[in-house]
Amino acid sequence: MSGVNVINRERNLIVNPLKTCQPLGAMYAVIGVSRGIPMVHGSQGCSSFVRYHLARHFREPVEIAVSSLHEAAAVFGGRKNINSGIKNIAIRYKPDLIGAITTCSSEIIGDDVFGFVDTTNKELAELSKEKQEYAGVEKVKVVPIPTPSFVGTHYSGYGVAVNSIIQTVTEINDEENGKVNIIPGLLNPGDVKELKHILNSLNVGHIMLTDVSDAFDGPLRPSIQETPFYPKGGVTVDEIKNASSSSGTISICKYASQGAKTLESTHNVPAITDDLAPIGIKGTDQFLRNIQVLTDCEVPEKLLDERGLTLDMMADVSARYLHGRKVAIFGDPSLTTGLARLISELSMEVVMVCSGADEKSFPEDMELVAKESGQNIDVLQEQDLRAVEVYVKENDIDILIGNSDARFISYDTGIPLIRFGYPVYDRVGYHSQPILGYRGAKRMTELITNAVLEKYYEEKHWKLQQ
Repeated sequence: MSGVNVINRERNLIVNPLKTCQPLGAMYAVIGVSRGIPMVHGSQGCSSFVRYHLARHFREPVEIAVSSLHEAAAVFGGRKNINSGIKNIAIRYKPDLIGAITTCSSEIIGDDVFGFVDTTNKELAELSKEKQEYAGVEKVKVVPIPTPSFVGTHYSGYGVAVNSIIQTVTEINDEENGKVNIIPGLLNPGDVKELKHILNSLNVGHIMLTDVSDAFDGPLRPSIQETPFYPKGGVTVDEIKNASSSSGTISICKYASQGAKTLESTHNVPAITDDLAPIGIKGTDQFLRNIQVLTDCEVPEKLLDERGLTLDMMADVSARYLHGRKVAIFGDPSLTTGLARLISELSMEVVMVCSGADEKSFPEDMELVAKESGQNIDVLQEQDLRAVEVYVKENDIDILIGNSDARFISYDTGIPLIRFGYPVYDRVGYHSQPILGYRGAKRMTELITNAVLEKYYEEKHWKLQQ
């Protein structure tokens, strides 16, 4: 009988975590705003840690400001630090938006980031009146984002940031814009570009809340002019203001659905937040149906051809090479469930899925996948990489799908590792290629099949020849 077996972590110690702190997700969201700067209200290490991790994954420089809390701020509070930090950024760089992101240190000492931001906004308005060279600084949108590091994960931090941006920036507008809001979640640039490709093919206007597709995957274009401080692309503040006039909002990842619900409750913008991520045939089909519900568009031949090409490849390889192969997946709770559905569509067996986040919908979504595929699936909830290692060594697994941190498990066990999610730092190009949509499903099918061929066909054939 199909179903899931939820396995929770029994030990207090976390070994090789599958999650990091909330501020990383918040910074990721703010970077997706055009002329947006994340400012971390915490120690210098809080920004350095995130910059290192993002640069290692994307191989791109990341600009993140920090209020640099030290011992004195721990005693007397960090009001001066965040106040001067916001004003310096506004005056020197003239951004459109600053995300004031709290950390464990600023939250523990009880800093009121909301009150500090209000005070700073008033001071910026006074500066704009007093000095001509400061004119316009009062227009900078400063968004307080409470993300204490001692609760939640980088997934929840992303959701908090997007919701805070929506609450602070969106404006009441009775005139509909005919667009669809998309809250991507912690997706790679290749996936955001794939969502744009689908929406453009449908001739549907859209607002990405937020858009990292160019910020983390931009062109290197030598020029005689000085390189601009801000990367190209990103959702503009004006677009965010106008998100309240859209036909609806779709949250790709469930941990980012809070912003969609805010738009629904405050501006009557319909929210679609319950479906699995559009990975594979069924997931992408449902995504297209959701767009049609909100916009009444027609699916063009281009997308139908992409669907057909993916089905053709799946038919070519599933029965011959992939049928019955046992797979273990770990990573982003929303993307893992969508990927598990794709694995089932390839006639493979999803034996185990694991997430480091305590996402309540994770077991429920896997229950749906298990019923659709008729499989029994072990669901490791709020677990770590050590749990993944123990599981794959104690069970019969053919393919492991997850981030680069599992490479040593692959070396030790000989199980092929398909890189997916965040972080991927021992391969290049993964962040610029999609796993979402029909084309993303085709790419994942290629990666999985080639890994199976190399390990279980070519290697076996070579050994037989010796």
